[in-house]
Amino acid sequence: MNSKALLRVFPPLFLGIFLLSLVLLSGCKSTRSWRNQADAVAGSILTNAQQAVTGNAEPILIESPADSLRRRLLINQKLPVNDSASFGIRDLPTNLYWRAEERLNPALPGGVGELTPTLGEALEISFADAVRIAAYNSHSYQTAKENLFSAALALDLEDKKFRKTFDGLLRSAVSSSKSDQSERKSSHNDTGSLAVSKTFEDGAELTGSLAFNIAGMLDGDRSTAWGAIADISISIPLLRGSGRLVKMESLTQAQRNLIYSVREFEQFKRSFVVEIASSYLNLLLALRTRENEDDNYKRVILSTRRSRRMSDASRMSRADFDLSHQSELSARASWMSACQSYESSLESFKLQLGLPPDAKIRPRAKDLEELKIHVEIFAGNANLDEYDIGDGSQNVTLEPPESVDSGDMKIRTDIAIQLAFENRLDFISYKDRIEDAQRHLVIAEDAFRTEVTIGGSAHVGEAASPSMGAEGKNHTDFKVENAAYNGSLKIDLPLERTAERNSYRNALIALERAVRSYQEQEDRLKQTIRQDMRSLSQELENLRIQQRAVQLAQRRVRNQDLLLQAGRADMTDVLDAQAALVRAQNSLFSALTKYRTTELDLQSDLGLLNVSVNGLWEEADLDSLKLRPPAP
Repeated sequence: MNSKALLRVFPPLFLGIFLLSLVLLSGCKSTRSWRNQADAVAGSILTNAQQAVTGNAEPILIESPADSLRRRLLINQKLPVNDSASFGIRDLPTNLYWRAEERLNPALPGGVGELTPTLGEALEISFADAVRIAAYNSHSYQTAKENLFSAALALDLEDKKFRKTFDGLLRSAVSSSKSDQSERKSSHNDTGSLAVSKTFEDGAELTGSLAFNIAGMLDGDRSTAWGAIADISISIPLLRGSGRLVKMESLTQAQRNLIYSVREFEQFKRSFVVEIASSYLNLLLALRTRENEDDNYKRVILSTRRSRRMSDASRMSRADFDLSHQSELSARASWMSACQSYESSLESFKLQLGLPPDAKIRPRAKDLEELKIHVEIFAGNANLDEYDIGDGSQNVTLEPPESVDSGDMKIRTDIAIQLAFENRLDFISYKDRIEDAQRHLVIAEDAFRTEVTIGGSAHVGEAASPSMGAEGKNHTDFKVENAAYNGSLKIDLPLERTAERNSYRNALIALERAVRSYQEQEDRLKQTIRQDMRSLSQELENLRIQQRAVQLAQRRVRNQDLLLQAGRADMTDVLDAQAALVRAQNSLFSALTKYRTTELDLQSDLGLLNVSVNGLWEEADLDSLKLRPPAP
């Protein structure tokens, strides 16, 4: 084949279009650029939504840090792992489907970089550390952030429907054929098109496009229009389906759904802090219970050894010694159970934080000491000499505990309920959903109207014959005066509206459900607050009871020990007193942790516990709000 024939088969224009396409493709955005654009758009949307809901905004970062605490624990403490995925997404090996450097941005800090685990030593964490660790490592917390981020992307997709949309297409084709008695015929068809569309808030839709034959445009002949086609059309609804309310409903609902998601996330953060706090306090309780069992086991061992000496000196019967020995075995079993219970609580707590269960971690010793100080403060308030023996009669009158429906407690409860109504953002969403249902009802009513749509279009130009090559010069004229115009009017009378009728009835049902749902949530919130107030009062009373029980148990142990040495008590009384003491000590610490957890529960349920996305939190002042009951 000579050079002219080759040029006819593969014209320079085809090669030019091919090279141009490669240039355009190479200039496209990388996947990381698209990802960054999505992050920027979602971040901006979330910022606006947070400002509208809470008055301030904080970034929602959903990418895993490069050096999380979980990863440092696995590496520094040499913990066993099954796969590189155990360390994080950045540690996944490169393969046919994954290249981290192409898809991930530079690493972000882990949030708790000051916590550095070492081999052989347990990492000590405080309550504040635990919440921050969970904010970066907890699976449920990360999922909640991702759901919020996805809600922002969903809003962006709905908003796109009302933005100008541009589309471009380049297409090039070449063909060559030859029959038995004819010369080989070659042709090429190189076309391009540009289109723009816009949906307006009132329901009007505008579409415009321009298609052209690139080969004709670039072969040098300027006398014709090179096979170009221009189209423009518009459609305007006048009755059914018209108006901003109806046309923008999907966008309006997406905006409100995002607001609801932000509100729910705010309440989720509060509940999350309470869960971590409750688990941490229970962990301290398990640790303190183990220490109490340690002390009790040591006391029983000393008592058994002393009873053996007294038995050998014939100052105590063999039966009393056997009883003491049996008590020692029982104390050992309780001690071992407390040790195992603490380890189990610690592992569960680590899983809740998103950390490996075999990581070496321990609660901060200072937190336990502070808990002990609180216990001692409560215990020090007990006055064992205060006991009302009454007037000596046999009639006993019981005064019922303070009720949320009377007295000072009712006043505090009413204040708390009003605060919850004003500050529980997720509860406010139920009221807003009534408005959603009302809006949907109006839109359902719109479907009964007559559909009247006017439209128009204009068409100018013709396509060049695709059977001719570039040398054929078979171009078509592109003259505006030769344009074709069309107008249309569509009227759909409301004679058949069965589907619309059913949709309208379902919309009424949905409104009823929305009202009932609001009523249910209002009642549940009131019940929750009333229960919180009862629990707060009850736990404070339990503290008063347990602090006296501990002092009585301590005095009883001292008295029984002195009586035993004086030979005026048997071993059974001593062992009973020691067992009662450890039970009272455990109950006192349990009462204090329950009271502390109840306080946090109340603040969360009121919507007054301020929590940042990074796990920093600030409590409300229950005293200034006049919600805390008087101390015993």
